[in-house]
Amino acid sequence: MISDVPKVLHEILGKPIICHMLDSVKKAGVKKVITVAGYGSKALRESVFGTKIVIQKELLGSGDAVMAAKKEFLKYAGDILILCGDTPLIPHKVIEELINKHKSTGASATLMTAHVMDPTSYGRIVRDDGGRIVKIVEEVEARLYEEVINEINVGTYCFRARDLFDALSSITPDNKKKEYFLTDVVSIMRKKGKLIESVLAKDPDCIVGVNNRVDLAKATKAIKTRILENFMLNGVTIEDPSSTTIYPRVRIGRDTIIHPNTLIESDVEIGDNCRIGPFTRIRPNVRIGDNVEVGNFVELVRAYIKNNTRVKHHTYLGDALVGANVNIGAGTITANYDGKNKNRTVIEDGAFIGVGSILIAPVRIGKNAVVGAGCVVPKGRNVPKGATVVGVPARIFKREVKR
Repeated sequence: MISDVPKVLHEILGKPIICHMLDSVKKAGVKKVITVAGYGSKALRESVFGTKIVIQKELLGSGDAVMAAKKEFLKYAGDILILCGDTPLIPHKVIEELINKHKSTGASATLMTAHVMDPTSYGRIVRDDGGRIVKIVEEVEARLYEEVINEINVGTYCFRARDLFDALSSITPDNKKKEYFLTDVVSIMRKKGKLIESVLAKDPDCIVGVNNRVDLAKATKAIKTRILENFMLNGVTIEDPSSTTIYPRVRIGRDTIIHPNTLIESDVEIGDNCRIGPFTRIRPNVRIGDNVEVGNFVELVRAYIKNNTRVKHHTYLGDALVGANVNIGAGTITANYDGKNKNRTVIEDGAFIGVGSILIAPVRIGKNAVVGAGCVVPKGRNVPKGATVVGVPARIFKREVKR
């Protein structure tokens, strides 16, 4: 990656590569997860939660990495799922298929394989005349006949724990890289008469590993496409998927339209029949009700916007609670940061905020109040219910008419 950041901590749509993998593993029903870390283990420990971290003291290959976790399985007689932390595109359903095949056949090892046009850099699956797996040959060890094999090892496996560690005790670093290859256990198991099964990955995207920034961009595009397609298949219109980015952990209601050049980050909820964009950025911790318009060049963060409100143009709303049926004029800013703290702005139902207004938090704009164009409302100078304020600083021009 040419980076000081460990590869698996580089982010895809706001989340580390390895966390995409961990999400899939947990969705597949795996309860206990162990992460084997080498380079950058301290940073990994600080970023990855819900797993047991085991340190591989020397980077001596994938087989040595698994052996580093052996003590966690001393009394364990079940099955072990092994995946690479840099393959973020494997969906949980594919992992479930691998686990189910492994359990139903009673195999000692079940591998995920794939057919590719160019097998360069991948281990090759070698089968006998009966179609049974004989061994996996790594790229650096492949001979001429093995180089033409286009069935490759994805790097995702299920093993019987005892058979796995028994075979690992026999592997040696007798190869060009002087490493302990996990893939060598397949030929060892085969020679002992153990059953080796496989599952073919039908989606070529899911086998992609991230080894450089080009791979990172490809993986990002693939995950982005999956997210957008899922929304479109569930009643959301995305006018231009190529210019729209939606992070994981976003909910969008039916009949909402996302216009081009919109970015929606994680932890966002958008209701039904909304209009979002173009050129809108919605940052984390935003809740948007139904029938809301969020227009061009608007940025929202830590904001709650209730039903039937309009936030149309060139606006920043941070740390804001905006009621229902509110109109936010073009160029409105909630000045939420005072240099030390983030402060909250509350705009109650039915308020009208004129163009170019600056609301200096903490401040409250009352129900049905009007803030005139170009007003600056100082912090703590709450606008009463139904009042109209104008000027810099804002002063009351008209109070609510009581009937």
